[in-house]
Amino acid sequence: MKAQQVVKRFVVGSAALAFTVLLIGAMLDPLAAGVDLRAAVSANLAASGVAHPVTAVLLNFRAYDTLLEIAVLILALIVILASGLEPASSRPRTVDAVLQTLAQLAAPSMIVVAVYLLWAGAFRPGGAFQAGAVLAAAGVLLHLTGLLPGWQAPTLKLRLGLTAGLLIFLAIAAGLLLQGALLQYPPAQAGMLILLIEAALTASLGLILAGLFLFLSRDPADPGDPT
Repeated sequence: MKAQQVVKRFVVGSAALAFTVLLIGAMLDPLAAGVDLRAAVSANLAASGVAHPVTAVLLNFRAYDTLLEIAVLILALIVILASGLEPASSRPRTVDAVLQTLAQLAAPSMIVVAVYLLWAGAFRPGGAFQAGAVLAAAGVLLHLTGLLPGWQAPTLKLRLGLTAGLLIFLAIAAGLLLQGALLQYPPAQAGMLILLIEAALTASLGLILAGLFLFLSRDPADPGDPT
């Protein structure tokens, strides 16, 4: 038995050492000269539907990257739900009433900030990821102050909310693919389609990011499923 443990430790240690050596080698290897795409993005910005180059790249020129990123986040949440992790232990917790009041005041302001970030993403730094992160932070804040229970098994409404952004994104991609190109928006409708995608992604990202925390902090004594 001890011999097997020694062999396992040797194999794992050797693999970890080999990976470390490869990682260090990759970090020391000089990077190839990058391709400067700023001129190409600027030249096509007018047809992208937005005025900010980062949003144009993320939601138009390389929109399939963003589509896959959303799918990866949903997959991470599915793995958490499927892993059968034990909920947090049920322990009485006293939360300062002042903190609860401050959280109640802060949450509406955070929602307003999220809406602003969504709207501003078309012409300045912002967009669905930033807006969704702020919404998720509002949910976590409410949970930490005892105003929002941890989430149990997702209900149908929550599942729709979690997947709405990806489903709308996929539906638009499929519709455009029928016209012969993947996520190549018609210039006249590009702005409207990007806004629709980002609005749906904001809600879904907020729920996904919040869920990564709230599903792990659920209380087995609290049946409070989100509706």
